Amino acid sequence: MISQINWALVAPIIAIQVILMIIALVDLFKTEKTNGPKWMWVLIILFINILGPILYFVIGKKHA
Repeated sequence: MISQINWALVAPIIAIQVILMIIALVDLFKTEKTNGPKWMWVLIILFINILGPILYFVIGKKHA
């Protein structure tokens, strides 16, 4: 099953996911205030694959 995966298509998606996750977590820890508790955003970023970091940047950050 794993040998049938086209890694040329999957690898960029995984790379984008990891980069988004790292950027979102770094930004989360640098930010003082968020919409909701920080622990909740950590769980969302880590467990809701590609959409978690995007949700954090759209909804989670408090904009002045």
